[in-house]
Amino acid sequence: MSNGLNEFLKHKALNEWRLFWLISTPISISMIVAMLQTDAWSGSAVSAMIQLSVRCAVPLLYLAFAASSLQQLFPAAFTRWLLRNRKIMGLSFAAAMAWQLFFILWLVTVYSDYYMEGVYVLRDVIEGVVGYSFLIAMTLTSFKFGRKHLQPKSWRLLHKSGIYAIWMYAYSVYWWELFYYPKPDPIDYVYYWAGFLAWGLRAAAWRKKRVMQAERNAPAMQPQPAFKFMGYAVIACGIWAASFGSVWRASTTEILTGYAITYLPEKYLPYWPFEPFLPLFVIALGVYLTVRFRAI
Repeated sequence: MSNGLNEFLKHKALNEWRLFWLISTPISISMIVAMLQTDAWSGSAVSAMIQLSVRCAVPLLYLAFAASSLQQLFPAAFTRWLLRNRKIMGLSFAAAMAWQLFFILWLVTVYSDYYMEGVYVLRDVIEGVVGYSFLIAMTLTSFKFGRKHLQPKSWRLLHKSGIYAIWMYAYSVYWWELFYYPKPDPIDYVYYWAGFLAWGLRAAAWRKKRVMQAERNAPAMQPQPAFKFMGYAVIACGIWAASFGSVWRASTTEILTGYAITYLPEKYLPYWPFEPFLPLFVIALGVYLTVRFRAI
């Protein structure tokens, strides 16, 4: 069965540019159909189209973000296929986000009053500009004509920092939907936990790599039991915090904001004071503690 799946996933239609068109064409058709079915154009209608385009795009981002980690943790035909087509997933995500940019520009230019009164927040604009700047740079350097202008280290730095920056934006959107707004849509839970899982897979892959390196370089080393226990306890605390953000969000925001020293970060620094990512910082600390080694 594994060989059959492997051969199926090697089909031309499921790889490279044919896969790109297989993914991006239905998304574009969905956008056009949704526009044609909208009864009355308004700022709220265009805003809904922005949300729809994001929901079409974000799963592709998560797949690209987690591709290498999935292959490292679960080497199999599907994960090899996903890693092989990570670039295509990223470009398909970029194509879907082009629709979002189109709707954003439509909203800003045609329904500017609605945008300024009900949508505009300076930090949100900064976050979006940063995300789109990375996305455009990553898209251009995914092709030879763009990649040739960067050294290999610079290219890797751009794409690694860029994928994290874009993932942060998407993940934070759904975190706020769940733990700030009163009535999140059921699908928001799916997108939030999918984003959390994508990051968790990268954390788990990092841990596996560290353990393998330690075993290979120093066979006489073993994890320190106290640190390992402490690490798993810290991870559990982080997962709890990621699950119940509404319990601690308001008090944490109050503690970390409202000071003269935080005025500029609150106004201009994206994500400050990083509420969506605080549980992830805790989990990252826990993962680090589990790979503390000592000689035996």
